[in-house]
Order: sequence, then C-alpha cells, then structure tokens
Amino acid sequence: MKELLYGVAYYREYMPYERLDQDIQMMKDAGINLVRIAESTWSTHEPQNGVFEFSHVDRVLDAMHEAGIKVIVGTPTYAIPTWMVKEHPDVLAVTPKGPGRYGARQIMDITNPTYLFYAERIIRKLIGHVQNHPAIIGYQVDNETKHYQTAGSNVQFMFVKYMKDKFGTLERLNQEFGLDYWSNRINSWEDFPSVVGTINGSLGAEFGRFQRKLVSDFLTWQASIVNEYKQPGQFVTHNFDFEWRGFSFGVQPDVDHFAASASLDIAGVDIYHPSQDGLTGTEISFGGDVTRALKGTNYFVLETQAQAFPNWTPYPGQLRLQAFSHLASGANMVSYWHWHSIHNSAETYWKGLLSHDFESNPVYEEAKTIGRDFNRLSRHLVNLQKLNRVAMLVSNEALTAMEWFPLPGRQVNYNDIVRLMYDELYKMNIGCDIVHPDSDMFENYELILVPALYAASDGLLERLNTFVRNGGHVVYTFKSGFANEHVKVRTTLQPGAIDEACGIRYNMFVEPKSVSFKGDPFEVGPEDNTVKTWMELLTPTTAEVLASYDHPHWGAYAAITKNRYGKGTATYIGCLPSSAVMSKVLKITVKDAGLWGEDQDIQYPLIVKSGINGQGKTIRYYFNYSDRTETLKYPHAEGKELLSGQAVKQGEVKELTGWGIAIIEEA
Repeated sequence: MKELLYGVAYYREYMPYERLDQDIQMMKDAGINLVRIAESTWSTHEPQNGVFEFSHVDRVLDAMHEAGIKVIVGTPTYAIPTWMVKEHPDVLAVTPKGPGRYGARQIMDITNPTYLFYAERIIRKLIGHVQNHPAIIGYQVDNETKHYQTAGSNVQFMFVKYMKDKFGTLERLNQEFGLDYWSNRINSWEDFPSVVGTINGSLGAEFGRFQRKLVSDFLTWQASIVNEYKQPGQFVTHNFDFEWRGFSFGVQPDVDHFAASASLDIAGVDIYHPSQDGLTGTEISFGGDVTRALKGTNYFVLETQAQAFPNWTPYPGQLRLQAFSHLASGANMVSYWHWHSIHNSAETYWKGLLSHDFESNPVYEEAKTIGRDFNRLSRHLVNLQKLNRVAMLVSNEALTAMEWFPLPGRQVNYNDIVRLMYDELYKMNIGCDIVHPDSDMFENYELILVPALYAASDGLLERLNTFVRNGGHVVYTFKSGFANEHVKVRTTLQPGAIDEACGIRYNMFVEPKSVSFKGDPFEVGPEDNTVKTWMELLTPTTAEVLASYDHPHWGAYAAITKNRYGKGTATYIGCLPSSAVMSKVLKITVKDAGLWGEDQDIQYPLIVKSGINGQGKTIRYYFNYSDRTETLKYPHAEGKELLSGQAVKQGEVKELTGWGIAIIEEA
C-alpha cells in the first residue's frame, strides 16, 4: 500500500433524504479517503428476479471519484431478497433448529444450487457493471461469512461424499470414530444417518470441520468470479469476524480463517470491543494478530466502531487511541461501520460516525484529527512490519472438540483459555503472532503458547517436541495432547506424545472444589492462589514442579511443571489458574526464553507496540489505556515523536495523559 486508508461503510440506500453531496463534504473534512458500498442491499440492486438497478451505485461511484475518495465494492450476497425466498423457499438453510425463516441476514444455505445461481448472477451483473470505474480500488466478497449451521439433505449428501473421499472405507471410519458405541456403527454408505442427531463427538467434530470447509469453498468461489473482472492493481478482500460475546472475543468457531483467506489478496477483519472504562485494547490486538497471520502481512480493518451502542460511545481521546492501536498491530486501513446512523430496523441504535441528526458531534470532530494525522504521517506508519519472537498456536479442531466435551459447568471454553494466555502476554507488552497447526513457521519463534490443544495429530505433537528439543520454549495448558485429530482419546498415559518434552504423566483428572496452590508459590495472595474448573493430577518424571495442589487428597500431585528437554523447555499448566498465576508462569517462561527486555518494564495500562516501517526505521507506539495520566521512561534509541514533532532522547521521561498516545520513530 502507498498510503493509510481511513474509511467508512456508506449506504446511500438507507438515507431518509438526499444528502450525498453533504456527506462527501463532511467525509473530506474528516480526512476520509475510502468508502465501502453495495454489500448489504441485494434487494435494491435486483428488486425483482432478473431486474437490475445500479443507478444508486453509479451515483455514489461518480461522486466519490470526483471527490478523490476511493471505493471498495462488496458482493451483495449475504442478505437475500424477498422474491428469491418466495419463488424458492428451499434457499433458506435447514439447521438443527429446523427450517429457516425469512427476515434476518445470513439465513441461506450457501451450498444451495438455486442460491448459488442467483448469487453468481448478481455478482457478475454488479461487478461487470462497475469494473472499469476509476474510483474502485478493490472488492469485498460477501460479509462475515459463516456456514450458518446449514445441515439440510443436500449438505448431508455432500458430507457423505466428503467422508468417502477422506476415509475410503466404512471399516476405517467405524474404527477411527468408535461408532460401535450405542449401535452407531454404519454398515452401508446408503444408511449414513443425519449428523444433526449424532451423539458421537468424532463424527460431530468432523461435520464441523466439513462445515468450515464449506465457508472456505464459498469464499474461494466468489473470489474466483470477482477475479475475472478485477483490474490490475485492484484487490479482493473479506471481513472475517470472531466468536461474539457482545464484542469480538476469540477464535471464530464456524470458520477456519487460515483456509478461508487463501483465495484473498488482502485479509480483512471486523473488530468490535468494549469502550469507556472497558477499553483495554486487547481485542484490537488479538484481532489484529490473528488477521495479520492469515496472509503473513498487513491487513484491513474493514469494520470497527465509531459510536455504536450507548455503552460503547467513546470517551474523548478513545477514538484516536483505537485508530492508532489498529495501525500498531499492522493494519493499513481503519474503516468504521458506519458513516451514518440509520433510522429503522435492527441496527437503529448501532450508531455510526454521525448520529441520527447527521450533524457534527464530538466523535466526528475527533475523527477529523485522526484523518489529518493519518494523512500527515502515512508514509511513516503504512506497511508496518512486525518481528515477533512469540507465537500462539490456535486450532479450530481443538475448539470444536472442546465444544463436544466441555469443561465442568460449561462456563469456560476453548477461547477463554486462549484469551487467558493471550491477555497476560499482552499486558507484559510481548508481541505475539498467531500460528495454525499446519504452520511450517515454528522455528521462527523462541516461545510458542499452546492453549488446550485437545485434538491434535501425532505429527503435530512431534513437531512441537522437535521445536523444544531444538531450543524452543513451549507453554501448554491442560487438555493438550489428549485426543488425536479425530477426537479419539489416546490409549497411552496422558498427555500423549508431549509427555516426552513435558516430563510428566497423568491418568486422573478432577473438578476442583476449594483447591489452591500449596504455599502460594507465585506470591499472588489468597484470592488469586486458586484452582478453578479443571485439574489434572500430574506426576513428574523429569519435570521440575513449579506448583502443587493444596488439598488433603490431591496434595501429592503436581499442578504446574517445567521441564528441560534437549536445548529447550516445556512448561505444562495442568489446571485452570487465575490470571495472576498465569501471568507469573508466563513471565518465568519469557525470561527463560531470553525475551524479557526494556519494554517489559513498562506494563499495562501502558501498552507498547513496535515494528519496522517502509523506510526501514523502527516505529514504537505507546498507548495509555486508562483515564489517568501515566509516565514512562523511554528506553530505546533517540528519535522523533511523530504526533508532536518533538525529539525524544533515551531515558527521557514521557507523560501520557488519559487515553493518550505517543508514536516514536527512531532516528
């Protein structure tokens, strides 16, 4: 990219009156240089079957081009028009909850041939119509695509074929999945039952893997169509999202982001997060690290919040803090959903940059300062390259397996464990990449965090052993190595093949009741010196015990261990600890890996991010995620603070006001 992109989603179709010229002027005043259009309004583009109307798209494209604002055009395939459902009700997805009903978005079966026929037609009609327009810099395929739990007869038919191709014989399938249990054995492919009712976790998890593949295939199919029309220099992207807990939280259960991004030129993402007193920057950082990993380079934030919900309306300074936080993780675009607040329907109170009156407001005025700084500092901040030495291994297969076999109480899932580790690393200002189980990049890192790798192949476990043997450091949590890639529990002592590197074994686990760590070994105090939800009764073979259980019956067992193996170390956390204990364990490992440096003396609420810019200079971002003024001693080579233009010397004390930012370019 040659410049930072600062954008908004813009829907002229939603406007209660004509105001395109006023909107464009206000966008220019705010430094907006990009809009996303068209992905949400299929029924406007095609009001009746085969009747196409693109005049509103043409009007926006022409006006934006005249104003010097770039455009991303989206394929409008994620919300289907009424005429399609009236003529072809079978396009609605059949899910475990039954037949679909029209109303919401993303209710269609993305494998349905009729839906795919109409989807291809609208893509070709729209993209073919606009392909030569000079305002367009790229295309977005679909929107936050998932499989929508589609599980109808056509999906079942496809799944059976997939299973035949993968396993070859029913004998192998029955053996791998343990289908003799409760007479679930399948003796003829023609008798293959619907997976909707299965009680077999292996079969259910494989169906989940298949459903994720449907998403990857669907996005690849769309991208291939758009690529027929794409002009030189244009790109294809998509806006991935995450597990939703009222905000973007963890690994998306219904999409394998790594596989689904393969057909894209640039990975895109939607990141939403708490604001006001809940703003920590963690979701911005986690979402950015995931998305940067998909293509191994810079990415687009295609949607993030401006005002949104009443509990998200940002305090003064937070919009700026958020925008630069995205850049610090490697984003080349920050784009708000959306420009204006709408006046009807489901997202009436998900407010845009402008409120319902379309007038200036404090959030819009703050956006103007961001636009000016993005424009002024673009050459310094665009294309930031990250050089992290720590990675986290995330696995859709482990996530799905743990949904089939949840932890006691069902209050903690895979993503809670991911975020428990990630969040503590973030607070230490340790930069982190995300790696996939199929990654060949393990050797690029000094330390790999492995949360709850419940389902994993022997090959993956051996690769992790090799990583440690060759000098790497790994931190595993409980539930790692327990089952193979088909969610079949290993018949060996646990934790499977990684016992070699971890120097432990166990064959019993319990739900803790009033359990703590003996002697408070991490000096966190009684409130945090606790074990919750799950505990494995570890017996060291060669490992050093970092903590054992304080319990009248389980006190002989280890809880957290560290083992020297080859040239590296493997730490195993056999229980669910508090965040304070997790922080202490990770700190020990970070120091063992030689990664504790000057930036680790600066800790949350001060967050440090860094990278190398296009001129080969180091850029360091300093963020204050609190309402109070914080100070820090700048520990690196002298440079220039880009926002103020002032020189900064090593050892100089810097003051950051509440929600403040400093960006230093080393000389």
